[in-house]
Amino acid sequence: MNCTGYLLYNRVIVPNYDCANSIYWNGYYGSFLGVSKPRSRDIKAPLELSIIEAVYLLEKGVLKVEYNGRLINYNELYSKGFETIEEFSDLYRVYKDLRERGFIVRRGLKFGCDYLIYRFGPGIDHAPFGVEVMNYNSIHDPIVLVRMGRLLHSVRKKLILAIVINDRIEYILLTWWKP
Repeated sequence: MNCTGYLLYNRVIVPNYDCANSIYWNGYYGSFLGVSKPRSRDIKAPLELSIIEAVYLLEKGVLKVEYNGRLINYNELYSKGFETIEEFSDLYRVYKDLRERGFIVRRGLKFGCDYLIYRFGPGIDHAPFGVEVMNYNSIHDPIVLVRMGRLLHSVRKKLILAIVINDRIEYILLTWWKP
């Protein structure tokens, strides 16, 4: 299927319903506009993708992206992400790495982290992990980790730190411990 999305600031909208359903149900990418918990495999709504998801799908050849009336390539879309999202490079590297490992990766904002990762997908299982992306060379407030850990623990999720160190990513699993 030849699917095209349209870049609007840091989001890509896929207006074609067939494309939207194909992209969503083949990896749980994005979210349908106006649909909170999709159940049907034939949803009549456009799909909204984060720019990170769109870059990944463009790189995989699943999606074409149009901006200002013309198709843009991977490097151009990646540059737009870099311009509009703080820490985009690290966020994208971790997103891609988790996807390549077979995880379903979703936004983790409402749980206080960058990503939630599922084994099978939303509506099928619960995300057992929240992932926070950190660059090894950046300064991080430990109180933020405590807050994130407590919030995730309260919803039965474990916190994974994805630490980007030059050309590699180290994953550290944190669990809540009570003495």
